[in-house]
Amino acid sequence: MAKDQRQVDSITNMDVDFTQWYTDVCKKAELIDYSSIKGMFIYRPYGYAIWENIQKELDARFKETGHENVYMPMLIPESLLQKEKDHVEGFAPECAWVTHGGTEKLEERYCIRPTSETLFCEHFKGVIQSHRDLPKLYNQWCSVLRWEKTSRPFLRHREFLWQEGHTMHATAQEAKEETQRMLNIYADFLENVLAMPVVKGQKTDKEKFNGAEATYTVECMMHDKKALQSGTSHYFGDGFAKAFDITFTGKDNQLHHPFQTSWGVSTRMIGGIIMTHGDDNGLVLPPRIAPIQVVIVPVAQHKPGVLEAAQDLVDRLKAVGVRVKMDDSDKAPGWKFAEYEMKGVPARIEIGPKDIEKGQCVVARRDNGEKAFVALDQLETAIPEMLDAIHAGLYEKAAKNLAEHTYAAHSLEEAKQLQEEKGGFIKTMWCGDLACEVAMKEKAGMTSRCIPFTQEHIDDVCPVCGKPAAKMVYWGIAY
Repeated sequence: MAKDQRQVDSITNMDVDFTQWYTDVCKKAELIDYSSIKGMFIYRPYGYAIWENIQKELDARFKETGHENVYMPMLIPESLLQKEKDHVEGFAPECAWVTHGGTEKLEERYCIRPTSETLFCEHFKGVIQSHRDLPKLYNQWCSVLRWEKTSRPFLRHREFLWQEGHTMHATAQEAKEETQRMLNIYADFLENVLAMPVVKGQKTDKEKFNGAEATYTVECMMHDKKALQSGTSHYFGDGFAKAFDITFTGKDNQLHHPFQTSWGVSTRMIGGIIMTHGDDNGLVLPPRIAPIQVVIVPVAQHKPGVLEAAQDLVDRLKAVGVRVKMDDSDKAPGWKFAEYEMKGVPARIEIGPKDIEKGQCVVARRDNGEKAFVALDQLETAIPEMLDAIHAGLYEKAAKNLAEHTYAAHSLEEAKQLQEEKGGFIKTMWCGDLACEVAMKEKAGMTSRCIPFTQEHIDDVCPVCGKPAAKMVYWGIAY
């Protein structure tokens, strides 16, 4: 038992040092490892399996809405990147360049993609001629490279995994509807799969994506009361289409520029899962993306019939779609309990000789530690119901954290004091002036998270300048 205790004690208490706790969990739950290149991480099998489940769930949603997967080159010619001025200026500090092919210097530098708008536009120019070619609903699963100065596992990598949707539409209205549809898909996924409540809204002009007319976001609150931008959807208008001379013949037989969107989420979602649901014993995974939803630990497995009974439970749970694993290694049961707690497996089943005699097993929930006896003949019903209950419990806890740490402020001083003393999201009115947004960051240390779709009337005036204000904004400190 001392070994089990050391394994748990090796995680820093999250309320003592949240940053170190997070790093400990990433390493000790075997999600990620460091490579020899700063900012480039190794996704270990367990961490990558979580991403695979995220990818599977989201990909199905994209395809249900008519999107098709494609793959673009990873290198972008410098001349192509330069075609959209605002876009390239926004990414220039983070670009990594290929200057040589073998031993020969290239005639033109190639950027390793930080995002793929320009590549998609080059392709769209060749495949869109008529209104009959629209809409183009494309998505790409890939990695991108951004030469970040600082890095943290899952949250900020130089190379990270993501999906980027890119679509073209005949009308502005269709494109705007697409940005909202995809934002809603992200919000639904975060809440109903990852058990992470969201605040939906529009980014300010200062915070919007480079080259976009409008950026929409889903913001989540972590355990330490900081914000995580968990997904964004962008409306580009026809700006890229004009820059790349993309045109189509409309129903009126006239040439028009199509309207474009892009939207994406990345492996930072895994960081969000860790920081939303984890505890001092390690990772806590939402059941719907957990690589292992149930682990079965045979007790006194050397005794006759125990391993066979455990294997029977594995087979029965697999038959009803549960991702289940039996650990029949020679490690002590207590060590196994600590290991799978660390890895965040949603439920654990213990079965030994006495349980078999009584026709039952012991089921332990990872989220709240509760244990219950479950009759073996009720397993196929009880376990899926428990997994749904765990999801609901995780969501309820996260929603409580969001609600209890969202505050209204009526002045810049009050906003600053609330953030310093309590953290979380601070709601204020805003006049829309960039100067007031900058002042909030410089004086209160917070950036605008979004202008929420669900608006509240807190005051008549902006808390910074005192001018009339019609918009309510969420502010916070973000990862």
